[in-house]
Amino acid sequence: MRVALDVGGTFTDCVAITDDGRVCLEKAPTTPDDQSVGVLDGLQRLATALGLSDVDGLLTATTRIVHGTTTADNAMIQMRGATTGLLVTEGFRDEIEFRRCYKEDIWDPALGPPEPIARRRVRLEVRERITAEGDIETPLDEAHLRTRIARLRAFDVTSIAIAFLHSYRNPVHELRAREIVLDEYPDVDLVSLSHEVHPKPPEFERTSTTLVNAFVGPPIVRYLEHLETSLRAHGFRGDLLIATCSGGVATTRSIARRAVATINSGPTGGVVAAARAAMATGFGDVVSVDMGGTSYDVALVRDGRPELKADWNWRHRYCVALPMVDIHAIGAGGGSIVRADHATLTVGPQSAGARPGPASYGRGGTAPTVTDANLILNRLDPDGFWGGRQRLDVTAARSAFREVASRLGRDDEVSVAADCIRLVEAHMTDAIRRVLSLAGADPRALDLVAFGGMGGLHAVAQARALGMRRVLVPALASGFSACGLLQADHVIDRTRTTIAPWQTLDPAELDAHAEDLRAEVAAEFDAAGVATELRTATWFLNLVYPGQTFDTSIPLPSFDDPMSATITADHVAAAVAAFHRRNEAARLIETRAQEPVVRGVRVVATGAVGSALPAVTNPTPDSAGTAARRNVWIEGRWHDASVVSSSSLTPGATVLGPAVVTSPFTSIVIGPGDELRATDRGDSLVTLARAEE
Repeated sequence: MRVALDVGGTFTDCVAITDDGRVCLEKAPTTPDDQSVGVLDGLQRLATALGLSDVDGLLTATTRIVHGTTTADNAMIQMRGATTGLLVTEGFRDEIEFRRCYKEDIWDPALGPPEPIARRRVRLEVRERITAEGDIETPLDEAHLRTRIARLRAFDVTSIAIAFLHSYRNPVHELRAREIVLDEYPDVDLVSLSHEVHPKPPEFERTSTTLVNAFVGPPIVRYLEHLETSLRAHGFRGDLLIATCSGGVATTRSIARRAVATINSGPTGGVVAAARAAMATGFGDVVSVDMGGTSYDVALVRDGRPELKADWNWRHRYCVALPMVDIHAIGAGGGSIVRADHATLTVGPQSAGARPGPASYGRGGTAPTVTDANLILNRLDPDGFWGGRQRLDVTAARSAFREVASRLGRDDEVSVAADCIRLVEAHMTDAIRRVLSLAGADPRALDLVAFGGMGGLHAVAQARALGMRRVLVPALASGFSACGLLQADHVIDRTRTTIAPWQTLDPAELDAHAEDLRAEVAAEFDAAGVATELRTATWFLNLVYPGQTFDTSIPLPSFDDPMSATITADHVAAAVAAFHRRNEAARLIETRAQEPVVRGVRVVATGAVGSALPAVTNPTPDSAGTAARRNVWIEGRWHDASVVSSSSLTPGATVLGPAVVTSPFTSIVIGPGDELRATDRGDSLVTLARAEE
């Protein structure tokens, strides 16, 4: 049995695939103070759903657990990571504050700097200098370094980031500095070296990424150790893998060294699953949207792969220069709070979260939310929420919206709930437009894959506003990010840096770096138990034009055996030609007069440990026959809509809108003339009515 765990802002999703191909989804409320409590609660519910006596029986039969965690993101959001110090080359103490003059909102003069991870008193300079060529210009002053370490210890620093100039070319000073730190301060939690975290220029991005890694590393390690101990105590003897921001998974040992790779990793599982689901349905390029309890995440999937963004990734107001699935998130989820600000209706980004949750949850929450608005408008069944385990309080939802209506000078809470839906859908539609406009993509040529517990309630209206024709809502939409974790492969993305004009570069030097990468990849795959026949790799050359800041990774021609390939001068020349072509296509100008600079070799190695998600069908569908009907607010007005249980739909069965199609953890709202068809895989494919209809 394989199990995936995805910790969200409101619910923790647990998905199991049994050895005989059954798929089971369960949810438990997220426990922000200790996520492992919610995880074990979810596993217990999963065990019950599978007919097992307790969580011990489930975990004893489980061979692999893949976990998506928000621990690193929570540490950054709350600024509750380790007490962190920073050691830098003399003269670079304040570089982290300069931020390349980047400001998230240039039109807000009152926007202050981010809260510092390392305050200036624990950002200390060390006498040393490595040149851009990797030569030692100023030897490491070890006596001076020891005084710096003593100062950090006096300020109770428990994690130390070390980012020396040009250490990606020659790490000797960083390596020696770590030895001295451990000698002087043996009980320090973590020493994070920039050449291990991000061995590339430029300097600011490398320093920032290393600092974030030092900040979130100890909380991640503590959480994973605590979780693994709890799982082992309940009989788990399999492999525990952690989701990463690039859409793959890694071992806990690897994450302990590069915990920063888990930032923004939570939503990536859903994008991976959306890409697989789109291919299985025969879709081309798609937009993936994930609406949960707290956020709304948008990603573009092209050629069956999520778009990756490297280098210039800003998360929680810090630059994290690692390849990440390019996800645009806004604060628009089921728990997004509705309020009246200066007689203006506002939705989000603040969320009621798991505790206390929406007003209708009955957990002490009094603020109205998007979930409450959907309930008031009959788009949610108060008795069928969360698989019928929790009854939603319509009276409490109406009371919460009545207060907002009063502040707006209105006496009709129902119309305010309708305006809330219009507003949040406009926010979400604008988020999709932003992603597509930056990518130069036309929404009319794309399909929409919608998931998350709330995705199906709003996706059809958004697709119509964008001119899309089809929407796919997977059968396990409410736990789709967890499903994606089970399909994700073990991915290792590593770089070695060299800097030279491509015509004078010695390919032997490049291949020597590649050999180091091959050994590193092999060692990590060996530690993870990835079989040799499941390993493959894609090699890239990092290139820039003179004066450019960020690398462009150009794939090298395919090798017969990518795990033992030799890079030659012909490979370099082919990559340079492809680099010219890519720039000409992107900028519509001819650039071949400039000679590119090689800035290193990169490998993306994949261990094919993921597996396809089995079809989710109803072997004995309900034969209830006639659908129920109720008055439902859909896209601007009330409709007498049919209400159909997804469990009553056999493959090929259709539902004509206006309708609400319900399942234990989510609902799909379709408009007049729209047609929902159950696919062979158990998903719901909605074809929108044409405008003239």
